[in-house]
Amino acid sequence: MIYLTGDTHGNFNGRFNRKSFFEKKELSKGDYLIICGDFGGIWDVDKEGKEEKYWLDWFENQSYTLLFIDGNHENFERINSYPIKDWHGGKVHEIRPHIMHLMRGQVFDICGKKIFTFGGASSHDINGGILEKDDPNLKQKKKQLKRMKLSYRINHVTWWKEELPSQEEMDEGMINLEKHSFSVDYVITHCASSDVQAIVKPENGADILTEYFRDIKNIITYDKWFCGHYHMDKIINSKEQIISSKIIRIC
Repeated sequence: MIYLTGDTHGNFNGRFNRKSFFEKKELSKGDYLIICGDFGGIWDVDKEGKEEKYWLDWFENQSYTLLFIDGNHENFERINSYPIKDWHGGKVHEIRPHIMHLMRGQVFDICGKKIFTFGGASSHDINGGILEKDDPNLKQKKKQLKRMKLSYRINHVTWWKEELPSQEEMDEGMINLEKHSFSVDYVITHCASSDVQAIVKPENGADILTEYFRDIKNIITYDKWFCGHYHMDKIINSKEQIISSKIIRIC
Protein backbone atom coordinates (compact mmCIF):
# COMPACT_ATOMS: atom_id res chain seq x y z
CA MET A 1 0.00 0.00 0.00
CA ILE A 2 1.07 3.58 -0.62
CA TYR A 3 0.00 6.50 1.56
CA LEU A 4 0.67 10.15 0.85
CA THR A 5 0.76 13.33 2.94
CA GLY A 6 1.83 16.95 2.59
CA ASP A 7 4.56 19.12 4.09
CA THR A 8 5.67 18.28 7.61
CA HIS A 9 8.45 20.85 8.23
CA GLY A 10 9.86 18.65 10.97
CA ASN A 11 6.61 18.67 12.99
CA PHE A 12 5.85 14.98 13.31
CA ASN A 13 4.02 14.55 16.63
CA GLY A 14 0.44 15.14 15.53
CA ARG A 15 0.62 13.87 11.96
CA PHE A 16 1.87 10.35 12.54
CA ASN A 17 0.57 9.29 15.93
CA ARG A 18 -1.70 6.26 16.28
CA LYS A 19 -4.86 8.35 16.43
CA SER A 20 -4.14 10.37 13.25
CA PHE A 21 -2.57 7.54 11.28
CA PHE A 22 -4.34 4.53 12.74
CA GLU A 23 -3.72 2.52 9.55
CA LYS A 24 -0.04 2.19 10.35
CA LYS A 25 -0.69 -0.67 12.78
CA GLU A 26 -1.57 -2.83 9.78
CA LEU A 27 1.45 -1.86 7.64
CA SER A 28 4.79 -3.52 7.00
CA LYS A 29 8.10 -2.36 5.57
CA GLY A 30 6.69 -3.27 2.17
CA ASP A 31 4.14 -0.45 2.58
CA TYR A 32 5.07 3.18 1.98
CA LEU A 33 4.30 6.65 3.29
CA ILE A 34 5.39 9.45 0.95
CA ILE A 35 5.82 13.07 2.10
CA CYS A 36 5.32 15.63 -0.70
CA GLY A 37 8.27 17.85 0.18
CA ASP A 38 9.39 20.07 3.06
CA PHE A 39 10.08 16.98 5.15
CA GLY A 40 12.21 19.00 7.56
CA GLY A 41 13.67 15.92 9.17
CA ILE A 42 17.17 16.78 7.90
CA TRP A 43 17.64 20.41 8.81
CA ASP A 44 20.62 20.82 11.16
CA VAL A 45 23.36 22.78 9.44
CA ASP A 46 26.50 20.71 9.93
CA LYS A 47 25.54 17.27 11.18
CA GLU A 48 22.75 15.16 12.61
CA GLY A 49 21.67 16.76 15.88
CA LYS A 50 20.03 15.09 18.87
CA GLU A 51 16.41 15.86 17.96
CA GLU A 52 16.99 15.11 14.30
CA LYS A 53 18.54 11.74 15.17
CA TYR A 54 15.61 10.95 17.45
CA TRP A 55 13.04 11.44 14.72
CA LEU A 56 15.00 9.68 11.99
CA ASP A 57 15.46 6.70 14.30
CA TRP A 58 11.76 6.90 15.20
CA PHE A 59 10.72 6.70 11.56
CA GLU A 60 13.19 3.88 10.92
CA ASN A 61 11.49 1.91 13.69
CA GLN A 62 7.96 2.42 12.33
CA SER A 63 6.13 -0.46 10.65
CA TYR A 64 6.27 1.18 7.19
CA THR A 65 8.98 2.61 4.90
CA LEU A 66 9.17 6.41 4.78
CA LEU A 67 9.78 8.14 1.44
CA PHE A 68 9.97 11.86 0.73
CA ILE A 69 10.64 14.27 -2.07
CA ASP A 70 12.40 17.52 -1.29
CA GLY A 71 10.58 20.82 -0.98
CA ASN A 72 12.04 24.30 -0.90
CA HIS A 73 12.64 24.38 2.86
CA GLU A 74 15.28 21.67 3.05
CA ASN A 75 18.97 21.51 3.91
CA PHE A 76 20.10 20.41 0.47
CA GLU A 77 23.75 20.22 1.43
CA ARG A 78 22.93 17.65 4.09
CA ILE A 79 20.51 15.66 1.95
CA ASN A 80 22.98 15.53 -0.93
CA SER A 81 25.68 14.22 1.40
CA TYR A 82 23.87 10.88 1.84
CA PRO A 83 24.80 7.97 -0.44
CA ILE A 84 22.94 7.62 -3.75
CA LYS A 85 21.48 4.19 -4.43
CA ASP A 86 19.39 2.60 -7.15
CA TRP A 87 16.04 1.67 -5.65
CA HIS A 88 12.87 0.40 -7.37
CA GLY A 89 14.05 1.70 -10.74
CA GLY A 90 15.16 5.18 -9.69
CA LYS A 91 17.78 7.01 -7.65
CA VAL A 92 17.41 7.75 -3.96
CA HIS A 93 19.44 9.19 -1.12
CA GLU A 94 19.37 6.54 1.60
CA ILE A 95 18.94 8.32 4.95
CA ARG A 96 18.26 5.12 6.85
CA PRO A 97 17.59 1.63 5.47
CA HIS A 98 13.86 2.44 5.44
CA ILE A 99 13.99 6.23 4.95
CA MET A 100 14.61 7.34 1.37
CA HIS A 101 14.78 10.68 -0.40
CA LEU A 102 13.22 10.19 -3.84
CA MET A 103 15.45 12.21 -6.12
CA ARG A 104 14.28 14.57 -8.85
CA GLY A 105 13.30 13.35 -12.26
CA GLN A 106 13.07 9.66 -11.34
CA VAL A 107 10.47 7.04 -12.24
CA PHE A 108 9.99 4.44 -9.51
CA ASP A 109 8.11 1.16 -9.65
CA ILE A 110 6.41 0.92 -6.25
CA CYS A 111 3.66 -1.60 -5.52
CA GLY A 112 3.31 -2.15 -9.24
CA LYS A 113 2.73 1.56 -9.96
CA LYS A 114 5.00 3.87 -11.95
CA ILE A 115 5.63 7.07 -9.98
CA PHE A 116 7.44 10.12 -11.36
CA THR A 117 8.96 12.31 -8.64
CA PHE A 118 10.35 15.82 -8.77
CA GLY A 119 10.92 17.96 -5.69
CA GLY A 120 11.75 21.62 -5.23
CA ALA A 121 9.93 24.95 -5.39
CA SER A 122 10.58 28.68 -5.13
CA SER A 123 10.56 30.18 -1.65
CA HIS A 124 8.22 33.16 -1.37
CA ASP A 125 8.69 33.96 2.32
CA ILE A 126 11.80 36.04 1.60
CA ASN A 127 10.51 39.55 0.95
CA GLY A 128 13.41 40.80 3.07
CA GLY A 129 15.93 38.98 0.89
CA ILE A 130 18.65 36.38 1.35
CA LEU A 131 21.34 37.26 3.89
CA GLU A 132 24.87 35.86 4.00
CA LYS A 133 25.91 34.09 7.19
CA ASP A 134 29.42 35.57 7.14
CA ASP A 135 28.20 39.14 6.61
CA PRO A 136 29.77 41.27 9.41
CA ASN A 137 26.54 43.32 9.50
CA LEU A 138 24.28 40.27 9.70
CA LYS A 139 23.01 40.94 13.21
CA GLN A 140 22.17 44.55 12.39
CA LYS A 141 20.40 43.59 9.16
CA LYS A 142 18.32 40.96 10.94
CA LYS A 143 17.18 43.50 13.54
CA GLN A 144 16.28 46.00 10.85
CA LEU A 145 14.25 43.46 8.87
CA LYS A 146 12.49 42.36 12.04
CA ARG A 147 11.50 45.96 12.80
CA MET A 148 10.20 46.28 9.24
CA LYS A 149 8.32 42.98 9.65
CA LEU A 150 10.02 41.54 6.58
CA SER A 151 10.84 37.85 6.32
CA TYR A 152 14.30 36.73 5.30
CA ARG A 153 16.45 33.65 5.05
CA ILE A 154 20.16 33.02 5.47
CA ASN A 155 22.19 31.40 2.72
CA HIS A 156 23.44 27.91 3.68
CA VAL A 157 21.59 28.12 7.01
CA THR A 158 17.88 28.44 6.18
CA TRP A 159 18.01 28.75 2.38
CA TRP A 160 19.77 26.94 -0.45
CA LYS A 161 19.80 27.81 -4.14
CA GLU A 162 19.17 24.12 -4.90
CA GLU A 163 15.50 24.68 -4.04
CA LEU A 164 15.10 25.12 -7.81
CA PRO A 165 16.36 22.43 -10.18
CA SER A 166 19.40 22.41 -12.38
CA GLN A 167 19.11 21.93 -16.12
CA GLU A 168 20.71 18.51 -15.64
CA GLU A 169 17.92 17.43 -13.27
CA MET A 170 15.22 18.62 -15.64
CA ASP A 171 16.88 16.90 -18.58
CA GLU A 172 17.16 13.68 -16.58
CA GLY A 173 13.45 13.87 -15.80
CA MET A 174 12.59 14.08 -19.49
CA ILE A 175 14.96 11.24 -20.36
CA ASN A 176 13.46 8.98 -17.70
CA LEU A 177 9.92 9.79 -18.79
CA GLU A 178 10.86 8.97 -22.36
CA LYS A 179 12.18 5.58 -21.20
CA HIS A 180 8.67 4.91 -19.90
CA SER A 181 6.98 6.16 -23.10
CA PHE A 182 5.86 9.33 -21.29
CA SER A 183 3.31 7.33 -19.33
CA VAL A 184 3.15 6.91 -15.54
CA ASP A 185 0.50 6.16 -12.97
CA TYR A 186 1.30 8.94 -10.50
CA VAL A 187 3.22 12.21 -10.53
CA ILE A 188 4.39 13.46 -7.13
CA THR A 189 5.89 16.94 -6.88
CA HIS A 190 6.25 19.65 -4.27
CA CYS A 191 4.90 22.61 -6.22
CA ALA A 192 2.34 22.51 -9.04
CA SER A 193 2.46 23.36 -12.71
CA SER A 194 2.05 27.04 -13.64
CA ASP A 195 -1.61 26.68 -14.61
CA VAL A 196 -2.55 25.06 -11.29
CA GLN A 197 -0.46 27.50 -9.26
CA ALA A 198 -2.28 30.36 -11.01
CA ILE A 199 -5.49 28.96 -9.49
CA VAL A 200 -4.35 28.30 -5.92
CA LYS A 201 -1.57 30.86 -5.44
CA PRO A 202 -1.53 33.38 -8.31
CA GLU A 203 0.62 35.85 -6.38
CA ASN A 204 3.54 33.42 -6.56
CA GLY A 205 3.87 33.72 -10.31
CA ALA A 206 5.43 31.19 -12.65
CA ASP A 207 9.06 30.10 -12.44
CA ILE A 208 11.39 27.68 -14.20
CA LEU A 209 10.01 24.69 -12.27
CA THR A 210 6.28 25.41 -12.58
CA GLU A 211 6.81 25.98 -16.31
CA TYR A 212 8.73 22.71 -16.55
CA PHE A 213 5.78 20.91 -14.95
CA ARG A 214 3.37 22.58 -17.34
CA ASP A 215 5.46 21.35 -20.28
CA ILE A 216 5.56 17.83 -18.83
CA LYS A 217 1.81 17.78 -18.29
CA ASN A 218 1.30 18.47 -21.98
CA ILE A 219 3.30 15.44 -23.11
CA ILE A 220 2.67 12.68 -20.57
CA THR A 221 -0.27 10.50 -19.65
CA TYR A 222 -0.93 9.93 -15.94
CA ASP A 223 -3.73 8.93 -13.62
CA LYS A 224 -3.16 11.38 -10.74
CA TRP A 225 -0.80 14.28 -9.96
CA PHE A 226 -0.23 15.12 -6.28
CA CYS A 227 1.70 18.04 -4.80
CA GLY A 228 2.20 19.76 -1.45
CA HIS A 229 3.72 23.23 -0.88
CA TYR A 230 0.53 25.31 -0.68
CA HIS A 231 -0.58 24.30 2.82
CA MET A 232 -4.08 23.35 1.75
CA ASP A 233 -6.01 20.20 0.96
CA LYS A 234 -7.70 20.84 -2.35
CA ILE A 235 -8.89 18.73 -5.28
CA ILE A 236 -8.19 20.73 -8.44
CA ASN A 237 -9.85 18.31 -10.84
CA SER A 238 -10.23 14.58 -11.37
CA LYS A 239 -6.48 14.19 -12.01
CA GLU A 240 -4.78 16.83 -9.82
CA GLN A 241 -4.80 17.23 -6.06
CA ILE A 242 -2.99 19.38 -3.51
CA ILE A 243 -2.39 17.73 -0.18
CA SER A 244 -1.41 19.22 3.16
CA SER A 245 -2.28 17.71 6.52
CA LYS A 246 -4.33 14.75 5.32
CA ILE A 247 -2.90 11.26 4.95
CA ILE A 248 -4.50 9.55 1.99
CA ARG A 249 -4.15 6.10 0.53
CA ILE A 250 -3.40 6.25 -3.20
CA CYS A 251 -2.73 2.59 -3.93
